[in-house]
Amino acid sequence: MVDYLLPKHFSLDSYKWLFSGESQFFRWYGNTLIIASFVAIGQTIMVLMVSYALSRMRFKGRSLLMRVWLILGMFPGFLTMICLYFLLKNFGLTQEGAIPGLILISVASSGMGYYVCKGFFDTIPKSLDEAARIDGASRARIFLTMTIPLSKPIIIYTALTAFMAPWCDYIFASYVAFGHSKSYNVAVAMYRWLKVNDYQGYFTRFCAGGILVAVPVTILFMCLQKYYVEGVTGGAVKG
Repeated sequence: MVDYLLPKHFSLDSYKWLFSGESQFFRWYGNTLIIASFVAIGQTIMVLMVSYALSRMRFKGRSLLMRVWLILGMFPGFLTMICLYFLLKNFGLTQEGAIPGLILISVASSGMGYYVCKGFFDTIPKSLDEAARIDGASRARIFLTMTIPLSKPIIIYTALTAFMAPWCDYIFASYVAFGHSKSYNVAVAMYRWLKVNDYQGYFTRFCAGGILVAVPVTILFMCLQKYYVEGVTGGAVKG
């Protein structure tokens, strides 16, 4: 079996096929990039705003809200998969509308992932906020002009983790885009290559596509590794 899976000779034919018009690989690659980019931006904005509010503001029900979100985060997302699918279907956000549907679902629930980001904001001295408030600055101005510039590591950490989830998503994406190949992401499309049982042809193309999928994430981590580590360690320490 192993000998059957190994190619007879080594060449770049699989990569050439991916770049050819016969393959829809770069359409699926583009779909994945669009979803991951919008989710990274949307989730980062949402998480930063929720985390800042929970870190700096005191309001009735704050502690209860944080505990409820923390407990809900312990349940796997698979439990809501069927409900979310039918909800998206009612709004026309499945199959041909799968791309905006996947973006919406990923961004809408992102506020519950506040914990690490809030821990980072807790390490920023509140005296800076108090001094700005005395000078007449609003909460929004403090957040945009003071807190955000000091939070580069946690912003990069949040954006990277948000980018990774849809980039590698298969299970939920396969449900939402079911039967509409133009809305597939690379994970769903490449898995379907393996179901044709043409291992000698599509298996090598699958491996070539996997390398191309890994390239952006590898580059991002290599360039932003320093800030990623600072975000994790800074957010893990309660101030």
